[in-house]
Amino acid sequence: MSTRASVVTSAAGVRGATATELNLEGERGTTRKPRSDLEFVALVALTTSLVAMSIDTMLPALGTMATELGAAHANDRQLILSVFFAGMSVGQLVYGPVSDSTGRKPALYLGIGLFVLGGAICALTQNFTWLLVGRALSGFGAAGPRIVSVALVRDAHTGSGMARVMSFVQTVFILVPVLAPSVGQAVLLVSSWRAIFAGLVLIALVNVSWLALRQPETLPSALRVPFSLRTIAAGCAETFRSRIALGYTLGSGFVFGGFISYLSMSQQVFQEQYGLGAKFPLFFGLLASAIGVASFVNAKLVMRFGIRRLSRTALICDCVLCVCALLGSWACAGHPPLFAFVGFMMVCFFCNGLLFGNFSARAMEPVGHIAGVASAMIGSVSGMIGLALGTFFGRAYDGTVLPVVAGFTAAGLLALGATEIAERSVSRCAPTLELSRIVEEP
Repeated sequence: MSTRASVVTSAAGVRGATATELNLEGERGTTRKPRSDLEFVALVALTTSLVAMSIDTMLPALGTMATELGAAHANDRQLILSVFFAGMSVGQLVYGPVSDSTGRKPALYLGIGLFVLGGAICALTQNFTWLLVGRALSGFGAAGPRIVSVALVRDAHTGSGMARVMSFVQTVFILVPVLAPSVGQAVLLVSSWRAIFAGLVLIALVNVSWLALRQPETLPSALRVPFSLRTIAAGCAETFRSRIALGYTLGSGFVFGGFISYLSMSQQVFQEQYGLGAKFPLFFGLLASAIGVASFVNAKLVMRFGIRRLSRTALICDCVLCVCALLGSWACAGHPPLFAFVGFMMVCFFCNGLLFGNFSARAMEPVGHIAGVASAMIGSVSGMIGLALGTFFGRAYDGTVLPVVAGFTAAGLLALGATEIAERSVSRCAPTLELSRIVEEP
């Protein structure tokens, strides 16, 4: 019997048990189990928050970093975020299969280790190019905690238990973007931007130490799957043969692109164009809270209206709003009143908050039987699409809000087109498939 068959047989024989329950005694003895679910939730929340902290804490310092390190163009500051997203998009393809074959903790050690190395390079560099190298490495490393932490929860909990843990983790994940820019601004008041990177490195070291000392391995050897590029390629091909998976992956990428364009330009828009200075984190946190509110509202609305109806309605509203805002911004020569721009962004973020989770869930529906590979591919491809679109509009920043609003408008219209084509193609195929099934029945 092959290794893969042995793994499948072992898994089938213990169906219904979590990986933690199946953990071998020898593996369990290598570390102590967290004393409570509260500790486990706190550890997973800290691990997943590394990504958000790495992006949002440094937003107030982007201009200073670019100036001190000799960036060639004012918009080059945006690359500090872009290369991080690029590294993370590539990393998502790696850590899922690696954690399935080696165990969760080795994959986390690898990811956090690269994150620390990248952060150290950023903290010590005297050159803008090396800053970008460090950020790309940090992004590639941060993909590990982002991907594997969810697998930790899935291994240790099932059903309502998993939903409960993830809801707590999601709450923390929502709060970080609201608070992180203020933390970065506070650091700048007493120190330099290098202290932000030093703080991130310190947090990551605390995280990996906590993980090593307190968290047991949740994936025993009997359930590990050998690493295989052929299996990954086959899963990729199967994922994107599904029109729904492909359409909603494209849609997710387009929506994410609008968000990346905003992140890239937010410091320039609020601190420089509107002259908010140190007040920038407050406005950024206010807008981020709209996504948090949407996440909570979505949990109730999606059960009543369904993924397709809710996401389509939110996307159409978003497109109409963005087109109107683009015309209004153009009429104001790219500088609408601050209250109008913030009001538009609040509603836009709320609509986008209804799309993020629903688009991902819809993309995964037809490929649930290969969830691990499919999730990695969908996340990576949508991230790369978002990065390309967001960078295009971000680099077009000209001292007005027009590139920001145009980015969200293009993202919404492209997402609407991709998802509508996917849904209608499936609807056209459905009667034919049903007729074929009836004819084949005896």
